[in-house]
Amino acid sequence: MAGFAETESRVCPVTGFRVHQAAEDLVKANAVAAVVALLLGGVAAVVVLFTRWMGAFPPEAFYQYLALHAWNMLIFWIIFFEIALLHFAGSIMLNTRPASPAAGWMAFGLMALGALMVNRAVLTNPLNHLSFQPYPPLRGTPDFYLGTILFAVGALVGVGLFFATVYKAYREGNHQGPLPLVVFGAFVAAVLAVGTLLVGALAFVPALLWSAGLLVHLDPFLWKLVYWGFAHPSQQINLAATVAVWYLLAQLTVGGYTPSEKVSRAAFVLYLVAINLGSAHHLQTEPSGALSVGWKWINTGYLMHLAVLGSMIHAFAVPGSVEVGQRLRGYTRGRFEWLVRGPWHNPAFTSLVLSVALFGFLGGITGVIAGTEQLNLKWHNTTGIMGHFHGTVVAGTTLAFMGITWYVLPLIFRRRVVGERWARWQPWLFGVGVGLLVLAYTQLGVRYGLPRKQPDVFRFRGLPLAFPWPDEVYRLLAVAGVGGLLALLGGAVFVVLVVATILFGKRLTDEELRRQYALPSFGGNPGHGVTETPAVPGTFALCLLFAAFFVLTYLGNYWNLSRSWPIGG
Repeated sequence: MAGFAETESRVCPVTGFRVHQAAEDLVKANAVAAVVALLLGGVAAVVVLFTRWMGAFPPEAFYQYLALHAWNMLIFWIIFFEIALLHFAGSIMLNTRPASPAAGWMAFGLMALGALMVNRAVLTNPLNHLSFQPYPPLRGTPDFYLGTILFAVGALVGVGLFFATVYKAYREGNHQGPLPLVVFGAFVAAVLAVGTLLVGALAFVPALLWSAGLLVHLDPFLWKLVYWGFAHPSQQINLAATVAVWYLLAQLTVGGYTPSEKVSRAAFVLYLVAINLGSAHHLQTEPSGALSVGWKWINTGYLMHLAVLGSMIHAFAVPGSVEVGQRLRGYTRGRFEWLVRGPWHNPAFTSLVLSVALFGFLGGITGVIAGTEQLNLKWHNTTGIMGHFHGTVVAGTTLAFMGITWYVLPLIFRRRVVGERWARWQPWLFGVGVGLLVLAYTQLGVRYGLPRKQPDVFRFRGLPLAFPWPDEVYRLLAVAGVGGLLALLGGAVFVVLVVATILFGKRLTDEELRRQYALPSFGGNPGHGVTETPAVPGTFALCLLFAAFFVLTYLGNYWNLSRSWPIGG
């Protein structure tokens, strides 16, 4: 294996990218921190799951571990990984040394310190068992808010370094022309991150002063309004990053490329325009004096659908990328040979397919429904919302990030994956488990109104005036429990294999990397020996099926709403 030597860089024998040691080290550090956060969030999920399923732990433990689960999974695991992705996209994909490696390490240090402070605050003080909705008058301790601020500042420095590195790539002539699509998607995610993190400061800086006794009063509604300008858009950063990873996985696994790069770029731009309007679903039940009915109606009934249009474009372009690559590899019979003959032995490919399907059918559709003013009445603060964000952040983002990790390990850490047979099963365990969990929680919330913030349904049984939940609720809780166990098993397999690979995996030579991970010669774009992009009839058929399911589900929720409060009589 060629070392870094005097130039402090090497050429990846698989992708041809120039990998600078400074960028490689930053990718490694942030990726490892992300997996540690995933492990902590997974351990906390055990308490949360068994409490909801069978009331196994007291409420105090439930709220404490729910807070640990939420902050580690929704924030620390994903944002650490996204910063690693930005180092990869900005430096490695553009063949440029990071503009300031010192700034990258400062960002990492601030993020690590912030994450440690938040976790310690939650573990040591019941006041910080605030889950992911720390609304006033609930008041945490100063170290909780300070840790959040430090993490956000570190992430903002990391994003700024990405922008500086992209500028450096153009200034030094290392890259010319438009940004590659994956880097463009990462760029959009970074732009969304800047606004999100700055708005977060408007929420958490006053909360820090309030918790320290330096600010007398926080207006609960205004704080909630500003907070959701941070908390929900932080998940929209994830969406843009997830889609970018999907395109990258399509290229790495089958040599695919989008049927129309201009249209895919336009879809990313639509995210910049309208994606953060999805934050409104957390505020739909606020009184009309706070947010007018007209504001809710226009923004969630019309303008938000610009972002939905962007997602629908990606819903065609990502599987279309896979079909293009497969048809160029010779799988041209019928509509679906390209899918049936996909490299299913490759866990990265399986993760890609499951991530796209589960995100679309379970996460994306439910997000549009929950974001609609009228339909939100059946979803707000029920387990239906839990089903939605587990369908997006877990089945979508986490599974996609797990998928790209199977390439990060050999190409960045230059280690052969330990337990390759287990790795092939890992996406199925995790994906099927999360899918069952999402389906059960969605039904429990929308059909039965099961509250999302109540630890369990067992605590009040037998008491006077206790609500008698139907037997179907307990059966669905069992489905959610089984799904959660499968997902936990899939997550544990992922963490164990990643750690074992980093510590004990066989170091790969350039020749071994070329032989095991070689990309198709036409991969990347139609200019590489391809004169014409093939048609994608299979993707078109799948998208028609998805559109029909979308419409029926959307209208079905209106029908369900109409049966909830009969008028007249």
